[in-house]
Amino acid sequence: MKIAIVGGGPGGLYFAALMKQLDPAHEITVWERNAPDDTFGFGVVFSDETLGGIENADPEFADAMARRFARWTDIDIHYRGRSHTVGGQGFAAMSRKDLLRLLQERCRKLGVSVHYSTLAPPVDDLSASYDLVVGADGLNSQVRAARADVFRPSLDRRHNRYMWLGTDRVFEAFQFFIRQTEWGTMQVHGYPYSESGSTFIVEMHEDVWRRAGFGDTEETEFPPGASDERAVDRVRGLFAEELAGHQVFANNSKWLAFTTVRNERWHHGNLVLVGDAAHTAHFSIGSGTKLAMEDSLALAACLHEHPDIERALTAYEAERRPVVESTQRAAQASLEWFENIGMYVHQEPTQFCFNLLTRSRRITYDNLRTRDQEFADRVDAAFAESQGLDEVAPAMFQPFRLGELELKNRVIVSPMDMYSAVDGVPGDFHLVHLGSKAMGGAGLVMTEMVCVSPDARITPGCTGLWTEEQRDSWARIVSFVHDRSTARIGLQLGHSGRKGSTRLMWEGMDDPLPDGNWETVGPSPLPYGPGSAVPRETTRADRDRITADFVAAARRGAEAGFDLLELHCAHGYLLSSFLSPVANHRTDEYGGSLQNRLRFPLEVFDAVRAVWPAERPMIVRISATDWVPDGNTEHDAVAIARAFVAHGADAIDVSTGQVTRDEDPAYGRSYQTPFADRIRHEVTAATGTAVIAVGAIASYDDVNSILLAGRADLCALGRTHLYDPHWTLHAAAEQEYRGAASQWPVQYRAGSRKPPTSRTDAVRPRLSLLRADDSDQNVHLRWTPPRESATVT
Repeated sequence: MKIAIVGGGPGGLYFAALMKQLDPAHEITVWERNAPDDTFGFGVVFSDETLGGIENADPEFADAMARRFARWTDIDIHYRGRSHTVGGQGFAAMSRKDLLRLLQERCRKLGVSVHYSTLAPPVDDLSASYDLVVGADGLNSQVRAARADVFRPSLDRRHNRYMWLGTDRVFEAFQFFIRQTEWGTMQVHGYPYSESGSTFIVEMHEDVWRRAGFGDTEETEFPPGASDERAVDRVRGLFAEELAGHQVFANNSKWLAFTTVRNERWHHGNLVLVGDAAHTAHFSIGSGTKLAMEDSLALAACLHEHPDIERALTAYEAERRPVVESTQRAAQASLEWFENIGMYVHQEPTQFCFNLLTRSRRITYDNLRTRDQEFADRVDAAFAESQGLDEVAPAMFQPFRLGELELKNRVIVSPMDMYSAVDGVPGDFHLVHLGSKAMGGAGLVMTEMVCVSPDARITPGCTGLWTEEQRDSWARIVSFVHDRSTARIGLQLGHSGRKGSTRLMWEGMDDPLPDGNWETVGPSPLPYGPGSAVPRETTRADRDRITADFVAAARRGAEAGFDLLELHCAHGYLLSSFLSPVANHRTDEYGGSLQNRLRFPLEVFDAVRAVWPAERPMIVRISATDWVPDGNTEHDAVAIARAFVAHGADAIDVSTGQVTRDEDPAYGRSYQTPFADRIRHEVTAATGTAVIAVGAIASYDDVNSILLAGRADLCALGRTHLYDPHWTLHAAAEQEYRGAASQWPVQYRAGSRKPPTSRTDAVRPRLSLLRADDSDQNVHLRWTPPRESATVT
């Protein structure tokens, strides 16, 4: 093939070298606008997975890299005047300049033609003249820009400012310096990359950056390659303690705002993007160089394995996109954590360190316990102490007091609509469904949304509490839970609003009933989505009647013996739709400002709270974001939560979305937890009000990680309990926990031990075992280069 590569950074050069090795007959030309020695940045970090792929593809190059690595396993977190060390992580880093020199030499040796200090020809010309054109030209890719209509890029400029620097202080491990200043929180990410130098990245929120006076050069146009020397000199003074008498070096160093690059497509015709041209991921979870080289490795392999370019590029994108998107989700969580670091600086040091380490959700409590058991033990002990508890146990099995209600553990069975009632009456199905979940070990079991009137139902199969028959049937279920388990049971009350009068979920979720059945109401005559019924705008009389229905249902719920009541103000149902500007276009005192949109939900809350027994907690579920432009955001959620707390809510149950069919959620593991985290730190920390996290929390490790980091007080899991009604008891068995928080029903105790699995009689070689044991004990490996270090280059 005749291949054109735009960009002579690590991604472009590595791809060229791989392709030339696969077939020396390939004619490969690289254009790089900078000179060979014009590399920007200092060190690059690689994972074991990346290094394994490089070693497999090109052992000679991998060996050359390995000889230059700085290796270590520790992370040091400097916080509140103390250093906290966590081991067992595993890092390998090297000088970016050394990496480029190796790649340049490799390409020369293999016969790749590289034009330095030369702009590439126009993309149209390259596409017409070459079999394949690779855009490896970075964040500001000209290849991507020339085909923006096809690649359809989105550029998300973030809120922190950072500057990439180097220092001749050779760190022994990864360093996080958390500095509280008069302007706000600043942080340094530092790590060694050679015998003579370390990377030193200074980062802070844009608000802190401006208050500190760094914005003075914001409008200055620096020449190519020049650094903001005034800012660099200021950094030297601010971080003199961290530098410990060592120098700071600049290299094209100026204040930047990180931009997350995403593209709907990575290839078109014979054009393909790799590295930062296709995607970026925040530096706090790894290296863009690492991702670019992984792209190049996958692209070369796909071209080698497939007979034509179209199939090869399709295979490349199919292989890499899921990996990159997973990395970007983790990077997004990490960068947002650092944007909001000021929320966490009140945390006790051990919890703060755990929170920092688990910020991306890729590292969890179990990961850390495997890597550094001593640190995990400190986290457990600190959590128990912070809760005033004597027993050190898995966080999920620590008791919790919600108002006056004692919960044996911190696991909640989330409300899940079953659509299986007849005329609103819960039957044997609901008894078995909720009873099995209660016997499965959770501390609190929630009903599905129980509707306050016939026209408040979502579907004909929804349960209700508008009759005494319904009350008595619920009382039977409550009695079973109380008599046969140590769980508590909560009632969720709601009104479907504009999402009502629809089919059962398995017949067509949110699709209107064929005959219309009953009239729907909402804050405004706006349908939930295309094909949905248009609701009638509520009048004062409607709102008075609906409030009275909530009050009557709450009274019946109290009579039925429920331990807790949750007011459903989420997921686009009636009270949620009043809160959302997407559904509420009213111009009276119930629409417009958030204060006005809160008015009716708060009226209902106050009316229900007045009749609900004072000793029983009342909580609220909210949608913390609508996931659409012009909808509610996390900032609105903070204000909404604050209002309900002021009116006496004992907990805020933080969900998201389902307010409109136009939503575009950022799905992923525990994807809703950051909203709970924000509310807990900005609203409820000062009041003692609990926060419940919900949404794709799939494992006990997730639950423990969320609780230990202080992101929520309780965790609600739905689908997990459908998969395994005894999930909580099984989680206790997996963690070898036996205590009051996970007592098996006496009838089931014979099954309380995890069943044995298949075994093997194979005997591992003893010498191999000894070597493995020796390495496993070396949790804290630090980078200690020879003392005769060279100067930084």
